[in-house]
Amino acid sequence: MDIRKIKKLIDLMIESDLQAIEVKEGDQSISLTRPTPVYAAAPVAAAPTASAPAPAAKTPRGAVETSPMVGVFYAAPSPGEAPFVNVGQTVSAGETLGIIEAMKIMNPIEATKSGVIEEILVKNGEVIQFGQPLFRYRA
Repeated sequence: MDIRKIKKLIDLMIESDLQAIEVKEGDQSISLTRPTPVYAAAPVAAAPTASAPAPAAKTPRGAVETSPMVGVFYAAPSPGEAPFVNVGQTVSAGETLGIIEAMKIMNPIEATKSGVIEEILVKNGEVIQFGQPLFRYRA
C-alpha cells in the first residue's frame, strides 16, 4: 500500500476523530487504531437524604436505524436534490433512507421496518461512526 494513502487515512482519522479504521485493497489490508483516552472519574456526591423520587430516564420510542459502517452520510441522491426522507414521512421496509459514502463507494441505508420518520439524527455531509443512530421512527 502506498505511503501517501496511509498518510491520508491517518489525516482522515484525525479530522474525523475516528478511533479505528480498516481498509482492504485487493490482497493488501491495513488497520489503524488510536489509543482510547482515559478520563479520571469525577468524585461521587453524597446521596440526598430527602426521599424525592428520581426522574425517570427518557427512553426513545420507536425503531432506531443505526449506521452499519464509518463514512459520510448523505440525505439526498445528489447535491441539490430532495432528501430521500423527511420528518413525518411514512416509509416502508427496504426503502432507502440515506446513503453512506465509504471508500468512494455509495452504500444505501434502508429501513428495516415500516413506520413514520420521527427524527433524523444526523446532518447531510456529517462523518458518522459504526453503530451511530441515524433515524428514529415510529413503527
